[in-house]
Amino acid sequence: MDYEDIVLRIDDPVAIVTINRPAQFNAFTGTTLHELRHAFGVAEQDRRVVGIILTGAGERAFCSGVDASMLRGALVDGADAVGPEGQGWFGTYPGDPQMADMQRTFTWPIAIRKPVIAAINGVCAGGGFVLATACDLRFASENARFNTVFAKRGLVAEHGVSWLLPRIVGHSRALDLLWSSRSIDAHEALAIGLATRVVKPTSLITECVSYLETLARHSSPHSLMVSKRLVYRHLTESLPKAVDAADLLTEEALRRPDAIEGTLSWLERRDPDFARLDLEASS
Repeated sequence: MDYEDIVLRIDDPVAIVTINRPAQFNAFTGTTLHELRHAFGVAEQDRRVVGIILTGAGERAFCSGVDASMLRGALVDGADAVGPEGQGWFGTYPGDPQMADMQRTFTWPIAIRKPVIAAINGVCAGGGFVLATACDLRFASENARFNTVFAKRGLVAEHGVSWLLPRIVGHSRALDLLWSSRSIDAHEALAIGLATRVVKPTSLITECVSYLETLARHSSPHSLMVSKRLVYRHLTESLPKAVDAADLLTEEALRRPDAIEGTLSWLERRDPDFARLDLEASS
């Protein structure tokens, strides 16, 4: 697929997805969202890819949220306003079973079966803020700024951010950010747990790539996938249920080749040689 609004680059073991609308502060349209979901699907299925980085082009913005033209259309016609090619506000994904999820929410990065890092290189606001909170980790440039925006536009905590944000920063801090719509810098984001790391602007992508390369060198891709699934599922389950589910998957893991390789590599004092995920074969 040829992309208009994004760039996808795959260099084993990392995929980098870049929102490429710097003149618009990387604000998204229906086309952008359609292409993002497609690119993530490509990266998820690629055996070379251990983890995915999402970032914005240029130095000013990660993603400033919805494009002004889309917002105007939504105000006039409602959220179901017809978008590019008559596909609806968020676009559609021919043959993609997750189309309905995309039309409702930005939380689809949670369902990606590989680690996803948001590389926040500048303004991260509105829908871009929601998308960043749905990523597994957030590495922020010292130039990053975070803003929920919604209350200042007469809108509400949308697309799952009312579920995501309290689980990241706690309910009081989440309400502060949602009510005030104040802009916070990277260091405050780090202090409250919104940012995972803060790095120099010139080192942002390098740090994200290095992190994923370390995972590829030392961690089982299957273990990464299962642990991610457990963490998100257990956010809404009781401790006994979580323990039981983890115990069952631990028993399964002990029967997998990765457990043998992990143990042998430790005993032999070498890096493990774990198999990459073959999701296409299993889907």
